Amino acid sequence: EMLISVALGQVLSLLICGIGLTSKYLSEDFHANTPVFQSFLNYILLFLVYTTTLAVRQGEENLLAILRRRWWKYMILGLIDLEANYLVVKAYQYTTLTSIQLLDCFVIPVVILLSWFFLLVRYKAVHFLGIVVCILGMGCMVGADVLVGRHQGAGENKLVGDLLVLGGATLYGISNVWEEYIVRTLSRVEFLGMIGLFGAFFSGIQLAIMEHKELLKVPWDWQIGLLYVGFSACMFGLYSFMPIVIKKTSATAVNLSLLTADLYSLFCGLFLFHYKFSGLYLLSFFTILIGLVLYFSTSTYIAQDPRVYKQFRNPAGPVVDLPAAAQVEPSVTYTSLGQETEEEPRVRVA
Repeated sequence: EMLISVALGQVLSLLICGIGLTSKYLSEDFHANTPVFQSFLNYILLFLVYTTTLAVRQGEENLLAILRRRWWKYMILGLIDLEANYLVVKAYQYTTLTSIQLLDCFVIPVVILLSWFFLLVRYKAVHFLGIVVCILGMGCMVGADVLVGRHQGAGENKLVGDLLVLGGATLYGISNVWEEYIVRTLSRVEFLGMIGLFGAFFSGIQLAIMEHKELLKVPWDWQIGLLYVGFSACMFGLYSFMPIVIKKTSATAVNLSLLTADLYSLFCGLFLFHYKFSGLYLLSFFTILIGLVLYFSTSTYIAQDPRVYKQFRNPAGPVVDLPAAAQVEPSVTYTSLGQETEEEPRVRVA
């Protein structure tokens, strides 16, 4: 189970690697700087697949029924998801690659804090040790970039770029924890369908206002078309597969796993862009994997709270009635490998 969880996270990292490579070719080789249009294509695919699925469902899972109950929540989530992508991509115009790689790790403490306070997830010492090891591995990769003189970007206004990265990482964290809550308590199809609906709506507006001139400058040919198709396929795969991995593991575990995405891009860049190799890259990769193994080696758990138990319980599992006299609460374990419920109720002694 632990190895499966690590492997699932690496699949997501490989998809992000594909997203990064296609974006690099589009921006540097063909001068197509269209981050909003690229997001718009992904949201349209999500809309066509998942929103239409919700539209043909019956009863409470129908699209209109969901909109009547929760439309404003998904509208906020769709806007957060769109701007998280936009802010990080925009930051490349202002700050250096090293700053983006380091500050993007800010998403990890954001996810941990939000999971702690809103999902009531509790961590053990080994989880924090695994997180520290993963971040050390990321720092090793950044150090290798500096040593080999990897292209860092213009960095003309670092303060603006750094603030954009921090803002994007914060929005990513909010989106990921919200996604975890939805896929555990509602459904993956509902989450993706509503993200496709509102993401397409807001990205279409932003595209018309901010990026229509850039889109007209794109020198369209079959190569550019193929790169857009490749980008959209990787992005659609990432959005479709991530809720599955988050439900099996957690938002924190997924973001730790994604730290290897930059390394996969580097390994591809050795052959495609003739990057210089450093042994520190391999050290960084294996350090992050060791951190992931440490994190997945033991389970997180949910703070004892009957309301959370009601939200996260297995519908097929036993339901324990609470006696009025003794405050007996069911024990719930919320793990990075799945959820477990104990058949024996645990008695809390005041």
